[in-house]
Amino acid sequence: MQPDLRLMQMNAGDTGALLRLQTEVLEAVACGTGLAAVADLLCRRAEALAPGVICSILTVDADGLLHPLAAPSLPQSYSSAIDRLQMGPKAGSCGTAAFRREPVVVCDIDTDPLWEDFRHLTQPLGLRACWSSPILDQDGQPVATFAFYYRTSRAPDDMERSIVQTCVHLCAIAIENDQVRERNHRLAYFDALTGLPNRGHFNGLLATSIARKERFGLLLVDIDHLKAVNDTVGHGFGDMLIRTIAERIAGSDPRLTACRLGGDEFAVLVADCRDAMDLGKAATAMLAAVRGPIKAGDQTLDPHITVGGALFGDDGADGASLCQNADFALYHAKEMRRGGYVRFSPDLRTSMLERVRMVRNLDQAMLEGRILPYYQPVVRLDTSEIIGVEALARMRMPDGRIAEASEFHAGLSDPRIAYQMTGQMLDQVARDVRAWLDLGMDFQHVGINVTTGDFQRGDLEQRIVDAFARTGVPLKHVVLEVNEAVYMSGIDQMVPKAVGALRQHGLLVALDDFGTGFASLTHLLSFPVDIIKIDRSFVNRLGDDRAGDVLVGAIIDIARKLDMRVVAEGIETPAQAALLDAFGCTLGQGYLFSRPASFEETTGLLRLFAQKRDPAAVQPRRSA
Repeated sequence: MQPDLRLMQMNAGDTGALLRLQTEVLEAVACGTGLAAVADLLCRRAEALAPGVICSILTVDADGLLHPLAAPSLPQSYSSAIDRLQMGPKAGSCGTAAFRREPVVVCDIDTDPLWEDFRHLTQPLGLRACWSSPILDQDGQPVATFAFYYRTSRAPDDMERSIVQTCVHLCAIAIENDQVRERNHRLAYFDALTGLPNRGHFNGLLATSIARKERFGLLLVDIDHLKAVNDTVGHGFGDMLIRTIAERIAGSDPRLTACRLGGDEFAVLVADCRDAMDLGKAATAMLAAVRGPIKAGDQTLDPHITVGGALFGDDGADGASLCQNADFALYHAKEMRRGGYVRFSPDLRTSMLERVRMVRNLDQAMLEGRILPYYQPVVRLDTSEIIGVEALARMRMPDGRIAEASEFHAGLSDPRIAYQMTGQMLDQVARDVRAWLDLGMDFQHVGINVTTGDFQRGDLEQRIVDAFARTGVPLKHVVLEVNEAVYMSGIDQMVPKAVGALRQHGLLVALDDFGTGFASLTHLLSFPVDIIKIDRSFVNRLGDDRAGDVLVGAIIDIARKLDMRVVAEGIETPAQAALLDAFGCTLGQGYLFSRPASFEETTGLLRLFAQKRDPAAVQPRRSA
């Protein structure tokens, strides 16, 4: 029967009452009244139109479980008893209607098999019949049920059918409107990838905590090497990494409210955080919770985060200062304790301001062409002949003074600055090497240092090849110097793969600062290395520390057996040079031979002390 025909069967008063019901409910929906309140209103108005009827609305979740939404005339005990009822082919009137996606009329609950498992709930209440209609979404999936209970065994009459038809329609509108509002709310306040509160929501939570004058802490979190993961194994893997870390952070401590600010950044509010020790415990628990391999297909990654923290009150009395100081701590942690935690202290602000100042100075210096390479000779220890040089960045100050790298090192922690400086150094070094070759000198090779940022951009190979191709310098004259910290920043063998590609062009590779940290010996098994450069900290202890002598001797012996050459750095005394020579170390560099010098000064040194070409003695043999 068509809806308009059923309405025609009702008298004018009933029709007007339904129209008033419809208007009242739609106005409530339009005014933003909550779904539970709208459902309660709908039930009360329906019961008023059909005296003796008891109305109930249940929602159906994605797992097919039913939950009471409104039932103003039913006792709470009944609603609680049917909460989380699973829809199915024999689940009372409502559970069966949701399962079948069609109305179910049970005229006698006491005898109908659909109620066999539930009539013990209705009999004490005097409920004898139940008619339930499913409410379907646009895809035809059940989202709710609308039911009439009766205290007599009977079927619905025509008037009740018209009421239910109208109520089901209104209920569907209210539910759809609520879902839209919920989706909009989540889009506005929650991160779509992780489900965590987003930046806007975080700002609100922070403001609320401050307004309440609560004791709390703020932890800012960066995912280590996310860009490298995206670049090497794809954004899908990167998204999974973000989601997994978000889940682990949120689950690490019940006091934590984790928010995703965007990209690889999270902010975590630590409730009831009394002091710095309490904040540190929360950070430590979070760091531990994040660890553990993540697998996707044949890819495995061990995730790490870096954390900076600040305590409300002690480290900032308002949201802006608290966030800024936590950010200072995070920056310092990324520089000094990657994969660890640092709490804010006032001196970190000074360091940050110094970094900003240095970045600005370096920007200006590169714009004005005041970044230039200085060269320190690499010599044969037995003859003091120069067999190569290492290029080191220097900055000419506005007053003409040459500043060493230690004076502007803070600025190089900025990836953009480091990347641009590498580009300028490559171009200038290539021109200098071309000049030495054109002068007919016995120049053999130049060492060039690269940063983590150079590898992360993914274009290091092309940059080096292009820079030296423009001047016609073969890459056999280049030694790529990669220190252990840069190597360890590689994700999924990113650095070794890039280095391996460069070696195919004839370029040599040196593992710089060898022995200063990490698992250096394991690097030799996987990292394509031609030269090992022993760090100056080992050389400084030669002759004064038996353990130092043993370690240096062992490194030299291992390198020789692996068919690699060794360069000892930081040689300052003849005794150190003699001892290294006795250990079998052929090459070295340090102030004993020469400080880093300008192109002109280095040209003079090469004229006087460059070793005559002897490829067998000069160039390190390649390892397998």
